Amino acid sequence: MSKLDILILNGPNLGHIGKRQPEIYGSLTMDDMPGILRQIMGDRADEVSLRHFQSNSEGALIDRLQQARADGTHGVVFNAGAYTHTSLAIADCLAWIDVPCVEVHISNIWARTDQPLRQQSIMGGQCIGVIAGFGILGYGLAVQALYERLKG
Repeated sequence: MSKLDILILNGPNLGHIGKRQPEIYGSLTMDDMPGILRQIMGDRADEVSLRHFQSNSEGALIDRLQQARADGTHGVVFNAGAYTHTSLAIADCLAWIDVPCVEVHISNIWARTDQPLRQQSIMGGQCIGVIAGFGILGYGLAVQALYERLKG
């Protein structure tokens, strides 16, 4: 296998990472991802090709997951935002596309005791793992986890 094609998929309101509520989500942006990945993976980062997609629409996210299956994407790093807690349709899609997915959350969803709904993940059971609470670093850790699983 040559370079791993990894899709970083972001759901609603995540097009504003770094600007949206920085006290919760931090000030780093997706533009910082190559440097974060290099910091985590060193030279192995050169073996990964990242593609990014963000949509506020549940249907567009599902369409992009199905496209990932069709185009041979090796793995998905997915922060579905609020759809994590509500979307059976996304969970159903993840169940059949046969593309390894790591669920990512910038904040620790289980620490959000003020909103119990945000402590559950409908899609998590269809993912190979979940990374939460490490800010944007979680995306890099998820890419590393996919790399280890796929290159293993």
